[in-house]
Amino acid sequence: MSYLLLHASTWSPAAVADALRAAKVEARPVRLPRELMPNERPTVFLLDPASRVTFPTETLRAFVDAGGSVVSLGREGERDVAEGLPMDLLSAFVNHPAGDRQLLVAIRAGFREAAARAETGRARAEAALRSREIGELTRIGVALGTERDLKTLLDLILTQARRITQSDAGSLYLVETSEQGARRLRFRLAQTFSKPEAPFVEFTIPVDRTSLAGYAAVTGEPLVIDDAYFLPPDVEYSINRSFDERHGYRTKSMLVIPMKDHREEVIGVLQLINRKRTFDAVLAAPSDVEREVVPFSKRTVELVTALAGQAAVAIENSRLYEDIERLFEGFVKAAVLAIEQRDPTTFGHSGRVADYTVRLAEVVDRAPDGPYRLIKFTPEQLKEIRYAGLLHDFGKVGVREQVLVKAKKLYPHQLALIKQRHAFVHRTFERDFWRGRAEFLEAHGKKGYEAHRRELEAELQRQLKDLDRFLTVVLEANEPSLLPEASRNNLEELARRTYADQDGELQPLLSEEEVRYLTIPKGSLDEQERQEIESHVTHTYNFLQRIPWTRELQQIPLIAYGHHEKMDGHGYPRRVTGDAIPIQTRMMTISDIYDALTAQDRPYKKAVPRERALDILTQEVKIGQLDTELFRLFVAAKVFEVEP
Repeated sequence: MSYLLLHASTWSPAAVADALRAAKVEARPVRLPRELMPNERPTVFLLDPASRVTFPTETLRAFVDAGGSVVSLGREGERDVAEGLPMDLLSAFVNHPAGDRQLLVAIRAGFREAAARAETGRARAEAALRSREIGELTRIGVALGTERDLKTLLDLILTQARRITQSDAGSLYLVETSEQGARRLRFRLAQTFSKPEAPFVEFTIPVDRTSLAGYAAVTGEPLVIDDAYFLPPDVEYSINRSFDERHGYRTKSMLVIPMKDHREEVIGVLQLINRKRTFDAVLAAPSDVEREVVPFSKRTVELVTALAGQAAVAIENSRLYEDIERLFEGFVKAAVLAIEQRDPTTFGHSGRVADYTVRLAEVVDRAPDGPYRLIKFTPEQLKEIRYAGLLHDFGKVGVREQVLVKAKKLYPHQLALIKQRHAFVHRTFERDFWRGRAEFLEAHGKKGYEAHRRELEAELQRQLKDLDRFLTVVLEANEPSLLPEASRNNLEELARRTYADQDGELQPLLSEEEVRYLTIPKGSLDEQERQEIESHVTHTYNFLQRIPWTRELQQIPLIAYGHHEKMDGHGYPRRVTGDAIPIQTRMMTISDIYDALTAQDRPYKKAVPRERALDILTQEVKIGQLDTELFRLFVAAKVFEVEP
């Protein structure tokens, strides 16, 4: 039935009664402008001359824009539309007087136009709805595509699926495949708006037709159930009511959608429960369920199917990202192992430096005041800091191992050669002693022998004592501590001494190279070796630069590159100062020095107590080599107290 709206006027309902009965139209009077509203069916307003004053043009236009139509009735003798009444608002104009047929034709024309407008309105509304749905799915797809954490991603998928379908509850299953190839569904997530306190426990179920989720996973087809308590008797699946019984819930309408990846393989199942008329409605009692819960429509199935496809791709991408991260984590650990195998005495150093630096970064991130109160680190940046810490010494693989582990000024083979030389000269002196005795006996017999023997023994002891002093001076000078001036003089004097080799050729007790190493003022490395050791930061940087880091990790090479730079420019390799050193690097420098000081004994140094290490760091802060505020936070938060 269509609707004809009339205003009480000179054209009364009785005047058009026959026309209305013929057109099967219900006539309804309207008295005020606010009553002029289109019905859900085609609606025509019969505008007589008297109504033109009561219903202004703006009201009529709003009525037409809403889908109604207007048929205007003329005054007696009026042959055309009155001035001031826009033609675009009228579907028809009827002269006065008008017969039933003329009036009926005009009304029918109005109904046709109203029906066309209503259809156009419905089409536009449908198009707008589809546009909103597409926009919503696009927005959800973007959100899913940017989330990499699997747990957060699954929560986002289920939340969005419930929201676009107005579902009260839902659950999400993922397919797992064992090493033997057996497939099971793991219950990974559940949400229940009306029962938020319900605990969640993970479990697995078989991928078979006995459960709703299993059936959807096996068949790859959605299940739409209007009432889960009244399933058809011939279906293979059944509903598990244990949750309902434990928590006083009533599962009614259900939608079970398989999530398929780009290969059309089911990787999980999305299960939505109790679609509601009002999303915020709480289903606290059976009466709430009966009043609020409605079946899932065909359109909701289409929407969730599209969402499930996006979700499957996002889950696959998240898993791929996790695989890549595990792969990279394995590479980093292997790289650290390679470093530590070359120098076992530094075992664990890279891991401790990474842990200390990350902890210090977290302290900086929480700092309520101070120069770094505005510095915040994202989880990705903390990961970047960790990897930079783990890999900061990787360039040591490019340093000769003998230099890398050099504990004394001389290399072991050099010291061994000097000791062999000492032993050779020692035997030579003894040989000369015995030869002198034999030659005396042969030339003079026993006469005067004892006195000569004593002279030979005294000379031998003097020679051996002097030779042993030579070895003592070498051993003392070989230590990496500060070289006293007296030791330098002794070495220079010893360097001028010679001995006769097996061929009788004179050779120096110490070679020029040995003297050069032994006269190193402090430490165990000469200038060339020191430069070689310092080159490890450049090797690290060049190596890390070759890795195609993601955008979030692209600062790793630069962070690791400067861990030996100092705030006053006295570091290496670039001798940059202050803010030119990234804050992440400045934190790593403090961590690196602290661990190097307190770590287990190394061949070239003894470990120092924590208090002494902090004193040394304090001195470096005072002379401007370390960041004052970062060291203050390092000490205040006792970053060093918790073992990595």
